[in-house]
Formats: sequence, structure tokens, C-alpha cells
Amino acid sequence: MAQLRSNQPSAMGAFVQSAGAKLLIIALNAATGILTARALAPAGRGELSAMILWYVFLASVFSLGLPTAITYRLRMQPDQASELSAAALMFSVVISVFAIAVGFFGLPYLIPQYSPQVLFFARIFLWNTPIIVFVVMGRAALESQGNFTASNLSLIAQPLLTLGGLLLLLWTHTFTAINAAWCYVLSGLPPLVGMLRCFFRTFKPHFSQLRRSASLLLSYGIRSYGIDLCGTLSLYVDQALVIRILQPSLMGTYVVALSLSRMLNVFHTAIAMVLFPRAVSRTPREVLELTGRSVRMTTFIAAFCGAGIMIAGPRLLILLYGREYGGAAAILRILVIEVVLAGATQVMSQAFMALSRPGVVTTLQAIGLLLTIPLMLVLVPRFGIEGAALSLLLSTCARFAFVLASFSLFLDLPRPAVLPRRADLSFLLSALARRLRALQPSVVGGEA
Repeated sequence: MAQLRSNQPSAMGAFVQSAGAKLLIIALNAATGILTARALAPAGRGELSAMILWYVFLASVFSLGLPTAITYRLRMQPDQASELSAAALMFSVVISVFAIAVGFFGLPYLIPQYSPQVLFFARIFLWNTPIIVFVVMGRAALESQGNFTASNLSLIAQPLLTLGGLLLLLWTHTFTAINAAWCYVLSGLPPLVGMLRCFFRTFKPHFSQLRRSASLLLSYGIRSYGIDLCGTLSLYVDQALVIRILQPSLMGTYVVALSLSRMLNVFHTAIAMVLFPRAVSRTPREVLELTGRSVRMTTFIAAFCGAGIMIAGPRLLILLYGREYGGAAAILRILVIEVVLAGATQVMSQAFMALSRPGVVTTLQAIGLLLTIPLMLVLVPRFGIEGAALSLLLSTCARFAFVLASFSLFLDLPRPAVLPRRADLSFLLSALARRLRALQPSVVGGEA
């Protein structure tokens, strides 16, 4: 399986490609968010979230750390790619069945204030869980081989198809919360088909030695599961609790502010998906250097863009989503700070994953994340959606501090500097210049 790695792009090329894909996805998600917010108003937008949140949330909660494990094992043991990929497929089926069962019986207690019709369709849409699981697992496997093109295409296809479906609803005057939810669900089928074709062609899964391969994935996955779980909960636990506590109209307002703030995720997410497979098998000092430079550059860019969103936030909310959402300006500022810190935490966590110490980050992040639930239960009833945003920020600050301190405590390495240096900017400019020079001959040839 050594040939699987033969055509990997450079680290900068992979980052640029992934960041470009993330920017396109953000633009598509912004367009779908604007359409649904304007067409459904806050109450309808809240109902839509109540129907489509759970299959994504449950698929991520019960991942058992396997997407990270498949990336790690395929990098470390490429000669066992066929057996490891088969074990990943088996786990995907098991995870999906369990998540659907939990969601079906748990939803009546999670969204009691919503109508029976919303509950019915929320249960129906749980059958989209296998699509989420298979695509995430497939993307992790392909990224381990440097195939970020296929991974990014699967990410882009879903929001692009969703946007097309929503525009069709708008054109035919059939835009309801339920019809919009169908657009989100059905748009996942074409990416699934494409992902499975690429997955089987690349890895040729073979179910021999299934028990051994499953044990290899679980041994790493369980140790990294806490990190994946913390990441999932940090993304969705606030929405789950807000859905449970507040009325649909407030939920709709909160989701709009959250969506706008999380546009900043593009920088940290793009570098994290490239950093982890690149850092595996390197020395601790090399990992530290890669991680430090990555977190400094991406956090600087995210903070700069976040400042712009904070300044223009109130006008942006009204301009893009409508006057009904103008009240979300206060929580938007809190959420922007939270997103920048959460992204920096995500990037720094990749160092522990690459050095086979995922259990450390699991423990430390869990301590910080466990603050979210009691903070939510105390602050949301008292301060509403502002309390939800503040709970997220306080929890993220704790996770950021814990992860930063753990470099010296558990890796015997100095803490990476998080403030940008002149050398980092010089490196970025030089890398971009090399990238542009590499592209120049193909551009000239294309024009000829």
C-alpha cells in the first residue's frame, strides 16, 4: 500500500486547497442560512434546527474516536490498509444502528416543547445518521493518504446540493421547515455514493483479520474518543440545551448568531485536517514546531477577521438575515471570541494526537467541557441565549488553558507561543510565493 501516498500534495498546497474548500463551504452555508432565516422567521428556523440537529449530533457523539484512529493507523501501518478499512466499515454500521436507536427513544425527552409533527420528522431524519458516519470515516481515511481533493469535494457537494434544493422550494413557493429539512437530508446521498466509490477503489477493503484490525482501531480510537467527543459537544451541546430550554423563536435567533460566528472556523479546521496526518511519525520537536507555527498563523488570521465581524455584526445580522435577528448582536460578539479560542485549542490538540498521547487531551478537555453543562443550566434560564454564549466562552477558556499547560506537564515540551512572530509571517509569504510560482507554468501552458 505504499503507492497510496505517492501523489500527496505539499503541506502548504493541502492547506490552501482545504482552506479554499472551507471558504466555499462557508459561503454555501451562509447562503442556505440566509434563505432559511428569511423564509421561515425565527420560530420556523428553530423548528428546522430541531429536526436536522440530532442525526449529526448523535453520529459524532458515538464516533468512538474512530475517524481519528483510521487516519493514525493508515499512516503508521499502510500495509494493513485493506483490513483496517474493512474494520472501519463494520464499525460505521454498528455506530449508526446504536445512534438511531438512542435518538428514536430519546427525542421525546429532548424536544418536548415542539409539535408532534416536528418530533415525527426528527425521528424520520435519524435515518440519515449512516450517511454522516460513512462520509466522515471515508474522509478521514482518504486524508491519511493525502487525498484532500476527494475529501473536500465530499464536503462541498452537500451544502451545494442543499442550496439548490432550497432555491427550488423558494421558486415553487413550497418553502416550509419540513421541506427545507428534506433538502438537508437528501443532499447527503450523492456525496455518500462518491465517497464509497473512492474509498473502495483506494483501499479495497478485505474482511480478513477483522478482529485484529478492529482491536487496532479501538485501541487508539478509545483513547482519542474524548477529544472527538469534547469537540462534538463543544459544537452542539449548547444547541441541544438551548433547544431543550428555550422556545423555537429564541432557538432560531441563537442558531443564526452561531452560524455567523463559526464562519471563522475555516482557518483552524483547514490547518488541523492537514497538520495531524503530516505530524504523525515526526519527532516531538518537529511536531512542536509545526504546531506552534500553525496555531500562531491561523489564530492571527481568525482574530483579525473576527474583529471585523464584531464591528460589523449588528448591521450584518440585519442585512443578511432580517430585522427579526437584530437582537443577536450581543451574543455574536461573545461567540466570535469563543470560536477563535476553540480553534486554537483544536490545532494544539493535534500535537498530542500525532505523538500518540490522545488520552492526555481527552482528560484535560473533558475537565473544561464539563463546565459547559452546569454553566448552561445556571445561566440560560437566567440570561437566555446570552447565557448560552457566555457558558461556551467560559468553558472554552478553561480548555484552552488546560491544553496549553499540558505541553510541559505531559510531553516535556515547552508551551507553543500563540502570538504571531515576524518569522511566521515571513514563512507564510514565502510559502505563498512558492505556491504561486509553482502554478505559473501550468497557467501559461493553459493559455497557450
